[in-house]
Amino acid sequence: MFKKLALSAALALALPVSGALAAGGEAHVEDFKFSFEGPFGKYDQNQLQRGLKIYTEVCSACHGLKFVPIRTLADPGGPSLPEDQVRAYATNFEVYDAELEDFRPAKETDHFPANTSAGAPDLSLMAKARAGFHGPYGTGLNQLFNGMGGPEYIASLMLGYTGEEKVEAGTTFYENHAFPGGWISMAPPLAGEDVEFDDGHPNSLHHEAQDVAAFLMWAAEPKMMARKQAGFVGVLFLTLLSVLLYLTNKRIWAKVKHQKG
Repeated sequence: MFKKLALSAALALALPVSGALAAGGEAHVEDFKFSFEGPFGKYDQNQLQRGLKIYTEVCSACHGLKFVPIRTLADPGGPSLPEDQVRAYATNFEVYDAELEDFRPAKETDHFPANTSAGAPDLSLMAKARAGFHGPYGTGLNQLFNGMGGPEYIASLMLGYTGEEKVEAGTTFYENHAFPGGWISMAPPLAGEDVEFDDGHPNSLHHEAQDVAAFLMWAAEPKMMARKQAGFVGVLFLTLLSVLLYLTNKRIWAKVKHQKG
């Protein structure tokens, strides 16, 4: 029975390996140091604002953020834009109003509109969707031990283009070391110096890739900081409870242990 289970487990692990090798080898995902990593990490407000600008001026042409309310751009812990700027920003988009049976300028209470014109995936949950696929043969070990997850994948994808192209069945594919299989149909979205930042922050390809990856992590996990704080308080409470239970146990059984002694 044990041998059968061991063989089944070995075959299950071998299938992803063979699939990855057949697709062109394991994708290379680089480890980046983001400010929100670790139990005490938090989002960098300026970085999120830069990532929002990159998304707006570059990525929104093909990708939507349909699960993200525009009003959350003003939330503490996020980009934290002033409310008047959020209202002005919302007017950059149009949303369909069922009551008017027509499109109208978006309001801060609306969500980012979906974008299906290019057939590109929505980016709302991209950082979470890719969070469990890193490590040896998709086991997620790098995410567990090194903190590597969705943001690292997105930044690595932006930086993984080699410049090589090929055409198959009328579709142009671009070589990318971070994409599973090594070839992706999306042309390089960033080239470096794609946007200008008001604070004079560097806008090289490396910096832009990390900024937009951080913003997409916030889009997928806007309440990450609140969850970390709640988890920290929970650990403190459980630690205190454990100490109290230990002391209570010693006091209750002290007489019995003394009698036995």
